[in-house]
Amino acid sequence: MNFHVWLAFFAACWAISLSPGAGAIAAMSSGLNHGFRRGYFTTFGLILGILTQILLVGIGLGALIAASSLGFAIVKWLGVAYLVWLGIQQWRAPAKPMMASNADAAQVTRRQLVLRGWGINAVNPKGTVFLLAVVPQFLDLHASLTSQYLVIAASLAFTDLVVMAGYTVLAARVLSALREPHHIKLMNRSFGSLFIAAGALLATFKRSA
Repeated sequence: MNFHVWLAFFAACWAISLSPGAGAIAAMSSGLNHGFRRGYFTTFGLILGILTQILLVGIGLGALIAASSLGFAIVKWLGVAYLVWLGIQQWRAPAKPMMASNADAAQVTRRQLVLRGWGINAVNPKGTVFLLAVVPQFLDLHASLTSQYLVIAASLAFTDLVVMAGYTVLAARVLSALREPHHIKLMNRSFGSLFIAAGALLATFKRSA
């Protein structure tokens, strides 16, 4: 991949990372509930999910999922169920300001946050189809595909690290100003509704003919 092609892809990475979606909702939700330092571990999971998607596309399983109606449906509905479950959990979260709930937040381990982020991006056929549609446009089929996929993975990971940090710290800063339980309840239910809406949106996503 030459520099000019990579530069175009790098610009696309920023657009992909900045676009609102389940990943951005997850980052803000984690910042809301756990603050920046702990909540940012969700971003590492989101990136692992992206890398999983790239691996699937790179070895051809992504194409198989995109081509198989049954495989696509299974992965899609797993993703829908996961997002709706996250929404319900967020909706039912206790209405406690972050400054008063450090002990509760500590009960959610960093590993759990990473796994949560990974699940959001890994079980998402929309991401697989998107990568199948976009990534091949930047590949040089006469050069090493492995090295090109590594560049693609590193570029997507870098932009997500930066963008999701912004989403996480924004939510954490907003949360620090919210003291009243009804404010926290409103925020929890707003993010819960966004997760459920993301699941509903994914349910409407159809495989290209």
